[in-house]
Amino acid sequence: MKKHWRLGLIACALAAATHANAQSSVTLYGLIDEGLMYSNSSQTGTVGGAHNGKSQWAMMDGAAGIGGSRWGLQGTEDLGAGLKAIFTLENGFNINTGTLAQGGLEFGRQAFVGLSSPLGTVTLGRQYNPMTDFVFTTSVANSVPGHLGAHPDDIDDLGHSQRINNTIKFKSATFDGFTAAGMYGLGGVAGDVTNRQFLSGALSFASGPLTVAAGYTSARNPNLSYFGTGGTSGPATSDNLGSVGSATAAQSNPVYAGFSSAHSLSIAEGGAKYQIGPATIGAVFSHISFNNLGDLNSGPNPLRYRGTAIFNDAEINGSYAITPSIQVAAAYDYLHGGSVSGAGGSTGGVTYHQGLVSAAYLLSKRTEVYAIGIYQQASGRDSLNQPAVASVTNVSPSSTDRQTVVRLGILHRF
Repeated sequence: MKKHWRLGLIACALAAATHANAQSSVTLYGLIDEGLMYSNSSQTGTVGGAHNGKSQWAMMDGAAGIGGSRWGLQGTEDLGAGLKAIFTLENGFNINTGTLAQGGLEFGRQAFVGLSSPLGTVTLGRQYNPMTDFVFTTSVANSVPGHLGAHPDDIDDLGHSQRINNTIKFKSATFDGFTAAGMYGLGGVAGDVTNRQFLSGALSFASGPLTVAAGYTSARNPNLSYFGTGGTSGPATSDNLGSVGSATAAQSNPVYAGFSSAHSLSIAEGGAKYQIGPATIGAVFSHISFNNLGDLNSGPNPLRYRGTAIFNDAEINGSYAITPSIQVAAAYDYLHGGSVSGAGGSTGGVTYHQGLVSAAYLLSKRTEVYAIGIYQQASGRDSLNQPAVASVTNVSPSSTDRQTVVRLGILHRF
């Protein structure tokens, strides 16, 4: 009798443990993206306004490919009545050196906790812009090219370059094909609730082969609140948008690096895609404005810019699944920036043309090999008030107005 009682107690304990395990879980996941990169022109330095540059072959992590290498933890706990507690901690790293990405932050890609219900999800922490999340799905960056296929210097963040700190984010459940999201970021500055404030909202609709998405973002003091969230970001005296370079270092993000003194940043973008059998066609439009240049509480202004720098970007894209294992994609992007007045007079505006082709072969559900080719041409004067140089996202800018980039890579998900 005593033996049966003990066996029954053990069975109850095992059943309880199994039930508890079913109600909560923690999942380890990740992605490793490695590739061989070729650029026909990469800056090695700038002296007296003249750029030095040479062709380059290099092994580069997926931050300059489909997606940066990462590992993360996702957890969920069932609280009953359809309510769940959730969290995500996601680390970025460079596979070639083993170093941390995002300026050395341990969980620089994402770090948030929240609650999920049948109506939607609320999360708090370091997160992606919901506008970018929604519109990204209609761009070529959501296809084979990934981050490398973003628009010049990822000016509208469709390549998910930016993460926003100290945010509250809500994403609704999907009702009749509609999904909505909003985010508010607190600047945390005593006595001024609007300083470094971040606001964003987005809406998407999906029905059958059609997906449409649109959103709007407003970032106050963007040099600090939007671009200044990495581990190596500096105060208002630093240019967190990019770099003017030096005799021994290349420039970075010359498309917009000169606009760090903007009082605010506004981005409105929308896109649509339509699937026809194995083919998908899409289009995206973005309107970006760096408003009220000259605010030294936001960032430095060595070129003494004033007024507003406005950019309009348009992309058309297409992808095709030749077989379930072979996918190809192509896109053309046009970016135009208006003239800006500064110490050297008006810049006269700038234009970028970018075309790409890509192909991927899926060896399994988790592993693929791929090839991406991009050509970009620039004209006019860019944000550094220099003859515009080509600048493919996450690749060292060209020393000339043209740049060709080719990447052969392998990606593994776990």
